[in-house]
Amino acid sequence: MKRTISHLADGRELIYFDRRDDADRSAIDPRDLPPRPFASELRYDPLMDEWVAIARHRQTRTHLPSADECPLCPAKPWSEIPSPYDVAVFENRFPSFSFDLGEYEQVGGLSQVRPGVGRCEVVCFTSDHNASFGSLSDEQVELVMEAWADRTAELSSLPGVEQVFCFENRGPEIGITLPHPHGQIYAYPYVTPRTKQMLGAAARHTGGNLFADVLSAERTGPRVVAANEHWTAFVPAAARYPFEVHVYPHRQVPDIPALTSEERSAFAPLYTSVLRRLDGLFGVAMPYISAWHQAPVSFGRDLAYLHLQLFSIRRAPNKLKFLAGSESAMGGFVNDILPEEAARMLRNVQITS
Repeated sequence: MKRTISHLADGRELIYFDRRDDADRSAIDPRDLPPRPFASELRYDPLMDEWVAIARHRQTRTHLPSADECPLCPAKPWSEIPSPYDVAVFENRFPSFSFDLGEYEQVGGLSQVRPGVGRCEVVCFTSDHNASFGSLSDEQVELVMEAWADRTAELSSLPGVEQVFCFENRGPEIGITLPHPHGQIYAYPYVTPRTKQMLGAAARHTGGNLFADVLSAERTGPRVVAANEHWTAFVPAAARYPFEVHVYPHRQVPDIPALTSEERSAFAPLYTSVLRRLDGLFGVAMPYISAWHQAPVSFGRDLAYLHLQLFSIRRAPNKLKFLAGSESAMGGFVNDILPEEAARMLRNVQITS
């Protein structure tokens, strides 16, 4: 793999990940771009003990351009990526967190305000606008994993970063703003609420590692969707979403960089098969969120267990699961589909290898 660092017209980093060592990355960004926005401000919610990022500049971000104007398609006058690529990663032009600091005033009361330091990156899985992650070759998925591992390690070393989150949003029902196959990476200046909650549960668990015990209980059960030597994909017993699959490595590791080359290779065919099962379930492109749960940078790494959470809000061919009153206001989920039935439906989808 060849890794090449370049820069866009406004100074943002662009990193190419190529399979060939002779890839030419000399093309420059010809655009005249405005100055980079200042970092968001973080405001503390004392009732929830959580930080909320206020990022006003994101209101003007690109929203659902036509395929002819896609900024992730390479080598166009409006492109974020000046030349064709295998996998490309660049700093988000409209970041939720960054190191470009402005002035931040306190708001009074019990809240606090601090700069939203951190970094947000866009990961372009392929230059093919019409592809999807599920259609990628095993070789291409491995290259994406190399990019995830590289970026997780580098972002974890930045000052003020407490957690690195790699994810993909797919489908207009999820709220994507760019349809080109891509994901994002957030380098948070705090540990996210969900991670704190899971690590708290793991700390209270007795008898072994909580995540490992969950995986052990699921590996031979009725909710397994797919498995191989290194990974198991299963519907969790208390799934919150109509179709939700968790993908665990069989070995406890804190993050993607800690995976062996064999584990990374084994992930590709299993994961893409699960994505194709989702698309084949109702014969339509399934909207989903795919979220890597990695250990925080500075604590809980002995308790954490890398895993991927994949879920969709589609519950039927023409029906979505809306996160309405109970879910959105109270955090109390009500699922419409029995997890064992969801797993059976996914297993029964006929897919081609």
